[in-house]
Amino acid sequence: MDTRSDDEIRADLSYLFDKSSQALAARMTAALAEVGITPRGYCVLSKALPGELTQGEIAEIALLDKTTMVVTLDHLESAGLARRVPSPTDRRARIVQTTEAGAEVVDRARTIIDGVYADVLGVLPEHERSVFLDALVRLVGRGGPLSDLGPAENVPRRKPVRSSRAS
Repeated sequence: MDTRSDDEIRADLSYLFDKSSQALAARMTAALAEVGITPRGYCVLSKALPGELTQGEIAEIALLDKTTMVVTLDHLESAGLARRVPSPTDRRARIVQTTEAGAEVVDRARTIIDGVYADVLGVLPEHERSVFLDALVRLVGRGGPLSDLGPAENVPRRKPVRSSRAS
């Protein structure tokens, strides 16, 4: 349990973002278990609904690396919720489509997520809720100071781990 004062916590912006993200993800994971999908699976399926985006485009929008995207799509395909089809304009790319069963899961999950959001934001009076959401959009939205996920500068790189089998 964090024993810092509210003022100390308020001064730790990174902690505030990390804690809220982790706690919201945990709530969503528990709530979405009811329909047999993870928040990541929902995110990919919902972004694939229009049926026009490639695997890479969805990964970028969903903030997923290529490996995680492939594993997520493999799971969604095996569950019959999504399919990958060749792009008509780029033979190397795959368009992700949400199946009819996937669209039904997205609809059910959206209702659940809306409930989680209402529960979380419900502790704020309506005017504070609006200000809070507007401020977050200003921070992470187009042109905001937290909108770009480019590589961090001056971050020390870890040395590669050498295998004991190296010759």
